[in-house]
Amino acid sequence: MPTLVIANKCYSSWSLRPWLLMKQLGIAFDEITIPLDLPDTREKVLKHSPAGKVPILIDGDITVWETIAIMEHVGEAYGVPVWPEDRKARAMARSVAAEMHSGFSALRSACPMNLGRKYAQKDRGEAVAGDVARFSEIVHQARERYGAGGPFLFGAFSAADAMYAPLVTRLDTYSIALDATTRAYVDAILALPAFQEWRSAALKEEWIVAADEVDEDAIENYRKAA
Repeated sequence: MPTLVIANKCYSSWSLRPWLLMKQLGIAFDEITIPLDLPDTREKVLKHSPAGKVPILIDGDITVWETIAIMEHVGEAYGVPVWPEDRKARAMARSVAAEMHSGFSALRSACPMNLGRKYAQKDRGEAVAGDVARFSEIVHQARERYGAGGPFLFGAFSAADAMYAPLVTRLDTYSIALDATTRAYVDAILALPAFQEWRSAALKEEWIVAADEVDEDAIENYRKAA
């Protein structure tokens, strides 16, 4: 059975991506959690990967790091449909996944992933608004062209959806206004049983990162609702 090395579920956006994909595709795996921002965090991660970052997939005598590489390996090793079957849809899915990997820096910086808090709606600046507009454009284009087979970007769930899942959580927890099509997509990701499992575990974690960003009342309310 493969093992996925991850960080705190409450905060680790990169850990969520391959975890969600593997859960959604029905691939059984063990997991090792290495909490963030502790004195021995980097030392523990380096035991599994020379890159010193999570997530890391250990599959027998194979070690894979970097999220998209893990996703590609999962598709090859387990014969599961990681990307859309249609060639044109697959090309777009890979493109938007790579764009997520390297882009949306304003939104990611201004709105760190924190599943334990619900923030009030407010103006978060022009750069963040630009990132949100670009995400909505991706959702509209993918859904209009290839979304007939389901509620996700390309109909059925794919690696592209796993890549955007942490961004989706930010839009929700930071109460960012969305058009109806984008909101429906966000809700589809949040309703996934696999994501619900991740969030439920996240809200039970006791590790705290950046304590000034944590609202204990919000955590308690999320735990009651989960």
